[in-house]
Amino acid sequence: MSIFIGGNQIQLLRNGAEYFPALEAAIENATHEIYLQTYIYEPDKIGVRIGNALKRAAQRSVTINILLDGFGCKDLPADFVKDLEITGVNVMFYRPKISPWTFKKSRLRRMHRKVAVIDGKIGFVGGINIIDDHNVPDNMPPRIDYAVRIEGKLLPAILSSASKLWRRISWVHLHPKNLEATQLRAPASKPLTFDISPEITLQQEKKRSVIAAFILRDNVIHRRNIESAYLKAIAQARTEIIIANAYFVPGRRFRKALLAAAERGVNVKLLLQGRMEYFLMFATHAFYAAFLKSGIEIYEYRKGFMHSKVAVIDNEWATVGSSNIDPFSLLLAREANIIVKDKHFAMELRTDIMHSVQGGAYHVLAEEWSNRHIFKRFLSWLTYGMVRAFVGLIGYSKQQ
Repeated sequence: MSIFIGGNQIQLLRNGAEYFPALEAAIENATHEIYLQTYIYEPDKIGVRIGNALKRAAQRSVTINILLDGFGCKDLPADFVKDLEITGVNVMFYRPKISPWTFKKSRLRRMHRKVAVIDGKIGFVGGINIIDDHNVPDNMPPRIDYAVRIEGKLLPAILSSASKLWRRISWVHLHPKNLEATQLRAPASKPLTFDISPEITLQQEKKRSVIAAFILRDNVIHRRNIESAYLKAIAQARTEIIIANAYFVPGRRFRKALLAAAERGVNVKLLLQGRMEYFLMFATHAFYAAFLKSGIEIYEYRKGFMHSKVAVIDNEWATVGSSNIDPFSLLLAREANIIVKDKHFAMELRTDIMHSVQGGAYHVLAEEWSNRHIFKRFLSWLTYGMVRAFVGLIGYSKQQ
């Protein structure tokens, strides 16, 4: 269920080039409390930069609670974590046991969300991990991804979610010291000032109150929230659906919703990752034939890595978040998305997605796909069957 709340200022942040300066500025001006949740934390120049800002905040007696995923951060050096903790930063890992020799259903239930809350006044939600956009192989263009910076009435819900998850993991890890730092306190009354780029300052001067919802996916009461929000918006679409998603392996209901939209005349465009990072990504191709036959446009971004998890519908509904449209995000992982109902925001995001389409995407044509790639089509269905069977075996455990 999506609960929409008005009275928010939401700024689109494109890639780390816009996200990390905004996050760093908020950390530098923090006076009270910081929550940071991320799937990957890489100790590259960006990770060090954000880490240094966090340490400086801790030295100002700001309470800092960082929750990292045990698998996504499995290679994070222990010395880096210890250095944070020495300065007073609280660090915990979500499901740190990832041994390949133990076949447990909980191993794939990861914390994939990327959320930050500063002083209960500023929030960040999106798909951007703490990793340099330029940390890519072969001198490729920087990674494409999105986040949003949020102020306004949506913040209590975001803060509550971050605090509750921190408290829960503290109990699991039996860290009473960390529990003491998780009480929801009133934000500091001191006004915050931001030393950020002129471009961001200019956008903040043009604040508009927008309606938005913060939606989660977990394995308890929010199991289908993100998927349901997508399905409802797709069912109500009248003119256009644009989805840019890195790992796209939709289930039956999602596929039927897109096909039904195309059949009633909605222009459906999919921008997908064209570079195969993992073997299981071949499952994405399983639906190309049916989608292309129905008139759905498919574009593969091949210029670099596209990590986006965004969508725009009818130039008035938009979502930015961490959730892919695949079984791992929609059935297993902890995810967080923001849904915005605002024409200006939707048009801004649409323009940026289409810039990626025009600047680095390959248009997959129906005739070409049907006449070629026979082996790829066979492999895609084989891979899809493996993915669904695997998730079917482990995806519905009561373990959280």
